Amino acid sequence: MRSTLRLTAAGLGAVLALAACSTGAPTSDSSAGSGGGGNDNKNIAFVQGVAGDEFYITMQCGIEAKAKELGYTVTTQGPQKFDPTLQKPIVDSVTASKPAALLVAPTDVQAMQAPLQQAAAAGIKVVLVDTTVNDPSFAVSEISSDNVGGGKAAFDAIKAAKPQGGKVLVISTDPGVSTVDARVKGFEDATKADSAFQYLGVQYSHNDPATAANLVSSALQKDPDIVGIFATNLFSAEGSATGVRQAGAKGLTIVGFDAGPNQIKALEDGTVQALVAQQPSTIGTDGVEQAVAALTGKSVEKTIQTGFSIITKDNLSGEGGQAAYKSTC
Repeated sequence: MRSTLRLTAAGLGAVLALAACSTGAPTSDSSAGSGGGGNDNKNIAFVQGVAGDEFYITMQCGIEAKAKELGYTVTTQGPQKFDPTLQKPIVDSVTASKPAALLVAPTDVQAMQAPLQQAAAAGIKVVLVDTTVNDPSFAVSEISSDNVGGGKAAFDAIKAAKPQGGKVLVISTDPGVSTVDARVKGFEDATKADSAFQYLGVQYSHNDPATAANLVSSALQKDPDIVGIFATNLFSAEGSATGVRQAGAKGLTIVGFDAGPNQIKALEDGTVQALVAQQPSTIGTDGVEQAVAALTGKSVEKTIQTGFSIITKDNLSGEGGQAAYKSTC
């Protein structure tokens, strides 16, 4: 199956040209699927990884725009935390409603395996967006960012700011989330390949900004000479910035993943020096296109990999700012 890569590198020069979870109140402006199948069913369900995150809101905007263009309606909902025990009942309810297609960001590679297989077995075209599961063979398509490449780019950003090297730390969400695991791997591999840097490992915030802030504050008490922090998603970046402020640390380079309003503000304030912005709208658009292709008997791309943009203070007023996430559609 063909893999499609779309890459945009805005800023940070050649260093970052090499080559990205998590949402607010769920919104819905379309009716739910109501049984049946085939071409008469024009209902698409979107189950977010978490409600209240601008990443998934931006993805929703792309989904709704493309679905409207193709004559489909969309219902969106998501759990209040990035937690499979909260997401599974939503997926089960969606499966019972029998939409034509389900676009879903699984919250765990194992726990969401069976519920999504059951949706596919019910005749629903399942498209995995952003995250995946251990065995995605039931899905008609998987669409995600180049997360390993994004993790490497995050390291390159720290290296560009701190060429002398030093200690670096990763703040992530939870193990078992495919996208952030890949980002950690990309960063870790790049760090370990450069003897000038000492990798302090990854700490898990459980997708909670307050926990991330406490982890960073504690890490800086133990290692006040940390030169760089990579935060693997929106809430990790928000909490990391807070932790640095609380610790009164100066001179650190924080590279965050995702580009919601809080992250953009942190960039403007100088607390975060670079952001790796995914292309959630493109992921959503591609997801609808692949779902509709499967529903209409057309050729489907099994795997699609989207790129990302690097946002810095220098390019925020131009191309970098255009990659920022939306709070509403």
